[in-house]
Amino acid sequence: MDVRFAIVTCSSTRSYEEDTAGAALEERIRANGWTPLGRVVVPDDRARIGDAIIEAAAEGADIVLTCGGSGLSQADVTPEATADVCERNVPGIAEAMRATSLKVTGRAMLSRAVCMQRGSTLVVNLPGSLKAATECFDAVYEQFEHAVQMTAGGGH
Repeated sequence: MDVRFAIVTCSSTRSYEEDTAGAALEERIRANGWTPLGRVVVPDDRARIGDAIIEAAAEGADIVLTCGGSGLSQADVTPEATADVCERNVPGIAEAMRATSLKVTGRAMLSRAVCMQRGSTLVVNLPGSLKAATECFDAVYEQFEHAVQMTAGGGH
């Protein structure tokens, strides 16, 4: 099954070329035989992050992966931006990422990452660092095809 992904890196300090987490996620998407539709870097700005999620969903992304902006800094607004433009919470994915990350570091409990649906698009907040983003992706990616099937109206 093909799954179409968009990657939105949320950072006011990182350029597209410096976005190692987004690039690594793009590689993992391709390695699973899925389609990366695009990767952008937007500043830590609630409206701009929300606009990037809306645009990715409108362009046909089944899943939007955000990288960064889910910590405790005042600049970290990715969960709020996600909630602004999505309708339904999917808490199990974020819970699974935190549970897996807690085995690596106690700081995982400080993550405010969310997972939500915007129409038929799943939006998953990942950490911004290369190591944490790939660990979290690896913790949940096996459920993505089923999630896309269910979102499209498929049965269990």
